[in-house]
Amino acid sequence: MKILIVEDDSAIRHLIQQTLEEDNFECQAVDNGLVALDFVQKMQPDLIVLDRMLPGLDGLEICCRIRQNKSIKDPYIIMLTAKGEEMDRIIGLSTGVDDYMVKPFSPRELTARVRAVLRRSLRQLEPVQIYQTLHFAIDLDRRTATRLHGGNSELLDLTTIEFKLLSTFLSYPNRVWSRAQLIEKLWGDDFFGEDRVVDSHVARLRKKVEFDSSKPTFIKTVSGVGYKFEDSDG
Repeated sequence: MKILIVEDDSAIRHLIQQTLEEDNFECQAVDNGLVALDFVQKMQPDLIVLDRMLPGLDGLEICCRIRQNKSIKDPYIIMLTAKGEEMDRIIGLSTGVDDYMVKPFSPRELTARVRAVLRRSLRQLEPVQIYQTLHFAIDLDRRTATRLHGGNSELLDLTTIEFKLLSTFLSYPNRVWSRAQLIEKLWGDDFFGEDRVVDSHVARLRKKVEFDSSKPTFIKTVSGVGYKFEDSDG
């Protein structure tokens, strides 16, 4: 597994790299946001440990650019920050951050989170080959997701988490899912962080499956509970 460390504090950067390499991860470390984007393009890392405050570009902008760039492998991102306020965490999650750690932190805890996040990509979906509703079809063997409309079909470009999330919704249409249930379904005991990470992934999935993500037709918010998937002629 390849990990890119983006941290401008040399002591922290060295400590993270040393700790992860001791656990047999392949690591590259940089101290600048603009340099980091070049490394992401060339290295195609599986995971990025990303500082919030950086010279060149800050961590949030880097995260946004990575998620928007289709030529970049979609990596997991753990953001480090000295800021612990809830709003900063919400902003980070909304840009596509998968996990969040506030400085100071234990290097061993960071390693545990890295391992947990990477294990998410190795989890297998339930042994059902195909889910289909009126406007969507999921083939788990081929890992394809298709939107059907007016006799036409459109192959959806989904990340691993988005594919698993849509598969979960299609497996139980009209079921109401709490955030805790979705976390358990997608990540199980490997999850570290806050349940708002679900909102971030749902928002990104809506942009790909809804005809108008501001007025969702399929993935509905259930106030005070979570989400449900509806797919009908209406």
